[in-house]
Amino acid sequence: MQQWQDFTYSASDGLRLAGRQYGWAHRGAAPVVCLSGLSRNSADFHELALHLANHDETPRRVLTLDYRGRGKSAYDPNWENYSPVVEADDCIQGMTAAGLSHAHIVGTSRGGLIAMLLAGIRPGMMISVTLNDIGPELAGSGLVRIKKSLESDYVAESFEDAAERMKRAGERDFPKRSDADWLHHARKLYKENDGRKGGVIRAYDRNLARTLAAIDLDSPLPTLWPQFAGLNKHPVLLLRGANTDLLEDATVERMRQVHPGMAFANLPDEGHAPDVGLPGTAERIAAFLARAERE
Repeated sequence: MQQWQDFTYSASDGLRLAGRQYGWAHRGAAPVVCLSGLSRNSADFHELALHLANHDETPRRVLTLDYRGRGKSAYDPNWENYSPVVEADDCIQGMTAAGLSHAHIVGTSRGGLIAMLLAGIRPGMMISVTLNDIGPELAGSGLVRIKKSLESDYVAESFEDAAERMKRAGERDFPKRSDADWLHHARKLYKENDGRKGGVIRAYDRNLARTLAAIDLDSPLPTLWPQFAGLNKHPVLLLRGANTDLLEDATVERMRQVHPGMAFANLPDEGHAPDVGLPGTAERIAAFLARAERE
């Protein structure tokens, strides 16, 4: 039985976007909006959403969104609209369509960058922010890996083949994941190829790779330190995979200086990006949300 409600809405430019609603009958604790990584989708938060929606003490409504060109959202005919600024507005439209005037934000990677932008655009919409393996400054080595993945891992023969590819690429950073875990993640990130040759494909518009192709990795990368400073008025939890290649120790230390009250957890045996649905991590997030509402 499906454990969520499908959710659709229109972006400001009319593009049809999608997501999932969990625990939508709950009206006690404040809701949560989950924003995924660059090439990921709402399914990435399934276990966390179930944990938060069915929490014994603080059950919550949880909204997980597919950015344009990902998951079940429509693909944009203009690939240049696959940008954090446009996607931040999409998130605002999604929250409005869902009837959420404010919410906790959980952002993985790209989703965390969008949360920083929202701090400047609509700070009143956010109660707290959980940043999953992301900061205002990105390590070039991590971007190189992500760029390579977007360009080379789009098609696989089957979900099992996709899982094996993911395992080969990520088993050093995620040493505790079993073959079943890799297959579980592959089923979130890939989809059937509509009966065409190729077996399964990634659940995003292939043009997404063009957004990284335009980045000059030999030049200094842009940062979001002013936007991160805008989170000072909000409780923040930073989760970092101990084996990450995108969030450097020096960046974490500077983040803690800019936001002295920021909670922090370094997650062992996790790379980029940590699985927020793991029981210990999901409960850590649930406890943080409860504390944030008491502050």
